Amino acid sequence: MKVKQIELVNVVEISRSLEDLQPKEIVSKLDNYIIGQEKAKRLVAIALRNRIRRKFVPPELRDEILPKNILMIGPTGVGKTEIARRIAQIVDAPFIKVEATKFTERGYVGRDVEYMIRALVNHSINLVKSRMRERLKEEVENEVIKFIAREIMHQAREKGKYETLLNYLNVSLPQTNKVFNALCKYIKENKMDDYEVKIQLKRKNIPFFPFMDALPGMEGEDDINMFLGDLNPDFNEEKVMTVKEAKEAVFQQIMDEKVDKDRAVEIGLKWAQESGIIFIDEIDKISDKASGYGPEVSREGVQRDLLPIVEGTNVNTKYGIVKTDHILFIAAGAFHVCKPSDMIPELQGRFPIRVELNRLTKDDLRRILTEPKNSLIKQYKALLETEKVKLEFEEKAINRIVDIAYEINSRLEDIGARRLHTVMEYLLEDISFDAPELKGRTITVTEQYVEEKLSSIIQSSDLTQYIL
Repeated sequence: MKVKQIELVNVVEISRSLEDLQPKEIVSKLDNYIIGQEKAKRLVAIALRNRIRRKFVPPELRDEILPKNILMIGPTGVGKTEIARRIAQIVDAPFIKVEATKFTERGYVGRDVEYMIRALVNHSINLVKSRMRERLKEEVENEVIKFIAREIMHQAREKGKYETLLNYLNVSLPQTNKVFNALCKYIKENKMDDYEVKIQLKRKNIPFFPFMDALPGMEGEDDINMFLGDLNPDFNEEKVMTVKEAKEAVFQQIMDEKVDKDRAVEIGLKWAQESGIIFIDEIDKISDKASGYGPEVSREGVQRDLLPIVEGTNVNTKYGIVKTDHILFIAAGAFHVCKPSDMIPELQGRFPIRVELNRLTKDDLRRILTEPKNSLIKQYKALLETEKVKLEFEEKAINRIVDIAYEINSRLEDIGARRLHTVMEYLLEDISFDAPELKGRTITVTEQYVEEKLSSIIQSSDLTQYIL
């Protein structure tokens, strides 16, 4: 088994994934999914490129170069979250999104800010394990087939049904190797899926402790199992199942045994510390002035708890100590009620790069609807193609959809590009519902159809009665 070599390949890939990525290339990749907001894209690209540059700086200076955290200011639906999420995909880095309002000051009931670091580490380690599984997949699948074949042959002999098995496999000579090879071929081709076999599996006895979530740091089943340790041993369970079910169960068991969890933790910790990205949304909501009345201990307390995390500190996790010095933090907020200067001064200084994202124009909405690789129109076309229905949009229809979305944003709360989602869902409701009966047909959305479906909404004096 060459698990060690597989893991080392992962380390090399992680470290090389950024080396040739230029700022212009990062912006170009973001352009495939995000319309406008050029300033934000440039600043994010520079921040990521500086991470690469830091790796080539002499060691004595390398640790002194910290990431320049970013504060994005702009209303909802203009691309703040999408920019952060896409850069994590582009640079192949562990990424999590958290909401500042979900945290409470240390000492109060609720999650403290260190949760975001533990969540990032968990996500990073799971990504590493997932890569290891991908590389081991073919090897494990072959082992599963051989394991099940041996079990079937052994059980057939014990039950006196070996001749029946030979007939089923069309094998005339009872040589073990020929029977085994024929059986493996049948299992691989799914010809034995309904055949029943008894399999012994390892199970973990997980007792129910309703108080466990209340313990500090206990945030999931893995934490509970670790807390219980030897009090929660594995046990073997024999179960009769079909070959199809056995393939899945045995695959998981063998894969868990082959993945080197200690090495995955080592790689995941390093990856999170060196390349992790944390997106903190709604940071404006923890400003004192956001509440509209007097200072709140928990709000300012959360800001003060964030300071050491963002600046660089050591956080204890179940996998060991994690240094946050080189994690990139991207904070975002609408700042309707308050201003960035209303945050405590120390926290303001931890986000030296600030960029204001523009409200979306009518032209922006049109481009968002049609240009990105994952545009809404392309998504709906792909969904209906699964029903053998071809969906087309006239140019005038697209223009009218954009006009309506923009007008609703102007008359109600401006939720940016998210308004397109609600308008499109309302527009295509009948087509989506009747799609199974429209197989083989081409449905063209015309300007007239858009008017019929949506004009009543625009003409209504009370738009709030519609879920738009």
